[in-house]
Amino acid sequence: MDAADEQIQEQAPAQPKLPQKRFFRQRAHVNVFSDMAFEYPERPSAQDWSTHYPAYFRPLSGPDDEAKRAASEEDGDPAAAEAKRGPGAAGHDGSEGAAKVEFADIGCGYGGLLVALAPLYPNTLMVGMEIRTKVVNYLQKRIEALRAFQHGLLQRPGGAEWVDVRAKLRREIAELSAPQDPAAPELHDNGETERLVPGHYENIASMRINCQKYLPNFFEKGQLSKIFILFADPHFKRRKHKARIVSATMLAEYAYILRPGGILYTITDVKDLYEWNVKHLDAFPLFERIPDAELESDPAVPCVVNSTEEGKKVARNKGSKFLACYRRIEDPAE
Repeated sequence: MDAADEQIQEQAPAQPKLPQKRFFRQRAHVNVFSDMAFEYPERPSAQDWSTHYPAYFRPLSGPDDEAKRAASEEDGDPAAAEAKRGPGAAGHDGSEGAAKVEFADIGCGYGGLLVALAPLYPNTLMVGMEIRTKVVNYLQKRIEALRAFQHGLLQRPGGAEWVDVRAKLRREIAELSAPQDPAAPELHDNGETERLVPGHYENIASMRINCQKYLPNFFEKGQLSKIFILFADPHFKRRKHKARIVSATMLAEYAYILRPGGILYTITDVKDLYEWNVKHLDAFPLFERIPDAELESDPAVPCVVNSTEEGKKVARNKGSKFLACYRRIEDPAE
């Protein structure tokens, strides 16, 4: 190695390291009805998504932005429609109001589903919502490491200087919009790969939130196209059933934020919880079950079944998985 090569190696950024899960372990059970401190916006338009998706959103330019948006809505300003898309929203080409979160993984755990879906839907923003602090911290560090690895692959060949990563990402996101094909790079379970992947993991993020209290604060009516509830806490004791994430009350909120035609995915290894979910979803008038034959062509289903940490654990233990997916239908009253 000559002096020039040594200088380049010294100046090159360090290889990003994925976090180790053993340092982020936390007990699974959390009292969702306790008074815990959470940061949440007054309304969906007040949420600043720029910290979660820096390649898609620009940060708020000042503290008066939300007041201006609220005033424009009240006055019937035509610009209100764009303002409702979220603060500082920027599209792949930097245009205002082009991006919105469309997938929500409720109780996302360590993020296996998000990492698997990210290259399949490179132009779709997805958020993992989790109540456990350490688990959210792990997932955020995992996403940052995967992004940093992809950024490193975007460096200029033969040089140590970084390209304008954000601008190049917007161009590549538009170019790499097709789903993965057989020639696409093979991903490890943690999402790491030696090649560029569509979206570069810029389209996934995590946040700490109690979904049973604050979900409508983050999403507008009909904003989401997919909601995932995978291997949720079964809350076996009868007195704990009110804490289950599928209930008549929660289904009303899911129906509000899920657009007609959107899909609610549920899977569990507990048959009692599966029967509970099906009973409540069948009884709710705005959801209809999707036949298993139709699910065979859904590219998200294999990820739902196989990509989460809990799903892999069930497979290792040769357990059963009970899948039930429901489509949001039109409200006849609207």
